[in-house]
Amino acid sequence: MAELKHGDITKKILGAAFEVHKFLGNGFQEVIYQRALAYELDRAGLAFAREIWQDIYYKDLHKPIGRRRADFVVEGVVLVELKAVKEIEAAHWAQVLNYLQAYRLEVGLLLNFGSKSLTYKRFVR
Repeated sequence: MAELKHGDITKKILGAAFEVHKFLGNGFQEVIYQRALAYELDRAGLAFAREIWQDIYYKDLHKPIGRRRADFVVEGVVLVELKAVKEIEAAHWAQVLNYLQAYRLEVGLLLNFGSKSLTYKRFVR
């Protein structure tokens, strides 16, 4: 079986996210999960930036056309987008895929803390 791109990193991120959800459950605002996940990512020894402005690129332009805040960029290579909603919708998937393309990152995780169990989707561009 082929190894997943940045699989070692995404595995640690998911472990941290499951720990957060196990402790907090669902029902909090996204920012609460964001702060708790930052704590767990740090404990896991992962380098990350939270709520940082990321440049948005268009096609082959080398100059960014704008900026947008990402929830997390872990180890400089994995985008992590958090939600605290009852159910993930197609618009959330599209958001992550668009961010991956615009930020020129290859791997992303969409984490939803709003349901009874943590739900997630891994994306590769």
